[in-house]
Amino acid sequence: MGGNNQSGLMSIGMLVIMFALLYFLMIRPQKKREKADQEMRAALKVGDEIVTIGGVVGKVEKITDRTVVISTTSAKNKIEFLKTSVASVNRSSQAPESTAKESKKLVEEEKKPNRDKKVTPKKLGQKNEEEKTK
Repeated sequence: MGGNNQSGLMSIGMLVIMFALLYFLMIRPQKKREKADQEMRAALKVGDEIVTIGGVVGKVEKITDRTVVISTTSAKNKIEFLKTSVASVNRSSQAPESTAKESKKLVEEEKKPNRDKKVTPKKLGQKNEEEKTK
């Protein structure tokens, strides 16, 4: 009888361990993701660039309790979505002036020739060799 009671406790213990693993490996991370998504949607502001779960990219024009109106393309087509359909927010659109200035600097630096190393043209190099041999 003692062995039968012990195997029952062992199986209950295994079930408890399985549920604990299920909670820590599946349920808890899902709740964290849901909470992060809710915070991201609550922090939406007019002017943010978003991507919807359907892949539509646009700028936020208007925000209500349940919906977001975004403008897509340069023709300013406006589409209304539920807030729950917002997949991600691209915050880089908030400071376009600084990024434009930085990109202009990079383009200017790329256009400048590298003068660190002295380079002689082939013809000039040949004349120098001829003078040395004379």
